[in-house]
Amino acid sequence: MSTTEPDAPDTPDTSAVPGIQAVPDADAPDTADASAPDALLGPADIRELAAALGVRPTKQRGQNFVIDANTVRRIVRTADVRPDDTVVEVGPGLGSLTLALLEAADRVTAVEIDDVLAAALPATIEARMPARAARFSLVHSDALRVTELPGPAPTALVANLPYNVAVPVLLHMLERFPTIERTLVMVQAEVADRLAAVPGNKVYGVPSVKANWYAEVRRAGAIGRTVFWPAPNVDSGLVSLVRRAEPVKTTASRTEVFAVVDAAFAQRRKTLRAALAGWAGSAPAAEAALVAAGISPQARGEALTVEEFARIAESKGAGA
Repeated sequence: MSTTEPDAPDTPDTSAVPGIQAVPDADAPDTADASAPDALLGPADIRELAAALGVRPTKQRGQNFVIDANTVRRIVRTADVRPDDTVVEVGPGLGSLTLALLEAADRVTAVEIDDVLAAALPATIEARMPARAARFSLVHSDALRVTELPGPAPTALVANLPYNVAVPVLLHMLERFPTIERTLVMVQAEVADRLAAVPGNKVYGVPSVKANWYAEVRRAGAIGRTVFWPAPNVDSGLVSLVRRAEPVKTTASRTEVFAVVDAAFAQRRKTLRAALAGWAGSAPAAEAALVAAGISPQARGEALTVEEFARIAESKGAGA
């Protein structure tokens, strides 16, 4: 899809926004230091910027803005952002993490759905980090609908994902942009646990298996509530995903494998013979597929690896 959308209504006047100054003359010498201590946004900057824009964080979009510069720099370090990286960020908000990413990466592309925030972010970047502004791109869109990005293909995904759409957005971006090698997302702690869970863990489920289809997944730290405004009612966690050097070896497609995963966990208390009956056409057909895949019909989905789910997908119709 196009990376540009119709002009947002009532584009905010950023001339009075704290920290937003007139764009310097393009021919003037560039003396800005992209790593200046005051380039990143602090608590007062965030609140003043939000007030000037008339922005109030909404639960509907899961908006909780990071207000601590040390936290965003920690996220960038943990993400292993490199000087030659093209980073895509989802949900940049007022720009806290965006600015820290611009300090470290070659280029940053931010995907923002909110009209006011999308309109204001380029001016914030220009004012606070003018030396890096040309390395920043904005896509005003719902991340779940993004199918292409401007500029070089992204090599990393780093984002503070809205809690209510974190897993769908993460999986969509990994599927749509196979050049993303490294990902670090900040999500609700419970979601972080599910993404990084291994077979046999009580929270191992659909997000765990699908994330592991794309990458090696691990918990990469915890984030306290006080670094956000407004402070959420839940803790947050960092999840690192490093794309598999080799895809899962299977003749089944991703869609076919994911269909098995969805069916297996739709009724996770049931044995796979029963849980996969609808997927296979009947319980006996499910049992035949499981046996052909070398998996006990009495097993449950929470015990299986992504490779085992792939073998089941390959075996559909066995014994027919």
